[in-house]
Amino acid sequence: MNTRNRLLPLLSLALLSACVVPTGPVEVTRFNRASEGVVYGTGSVSVVLAGETDQGQSLAASPYLAAVARELQRVGYSEKNADSDIVAEIRYGVVTLERERRSPVSVGVGGSTGSFGSGLGVGVGINLGGGASAQVETTLAVRLLRRSDKLVIWEGKASQIAKVGSPAAQPGIAAAKLAEAMFKGFPGVSGETIRVP
Repeated sequence: MNTRNRLLPLLSLALLSACVVPTGPVEVTRFNRASEGVVYGTGSVSVVLAGETDQGQSLAASPYLAAVARELQRVGYSEKNADSDIVAEIRYGVVTLERERRSPVSVGVGGSTGSFGSGLGVGVGINLGGGASAQVETTLAVRLLRRSDKLVIWEGKASQIAKVGSPAAQPGIAAAKLAEAMFKGFPGVSGETIRVP
């Protein structure tokens, strides 16, 4: 086996790892009715933006709707737009968190006098961290309602914080990460809050 053939798998892995976008941990809280005998992952589902009709769904919501639909299919539901067994209502929010700006340079002066003499000291501190930058908190909330009696059978909320302008703050990437974390181990332990890296 020549060297080129041995290096090809390593090169492929390196290229794949370069495509991974680093995102911060996601905090997820879920509630379910598994203890009441509700069965999850079967039947049909339609995914809608809470409070809007199908015709009124905004383009900004499309990454979140698509991400939730993808995860629901992964856990066993089939997608059906009309007369589905389950309706998945989603809400999402994006908030910019401004941090307090501090000067990158600080100067401290101190002095003392006493029986052993006196002294004066000056200290200069330089913050090499580049200063604080704004962050974006993205949240996704999903409720699964049984269409027959409008009973909420499952609900979850996921949130993550990312630096403004980073790939993790982009709607498509954030929506996919939040939905994936929310439906990990579906339906999850009711009332438990977890952090998904």
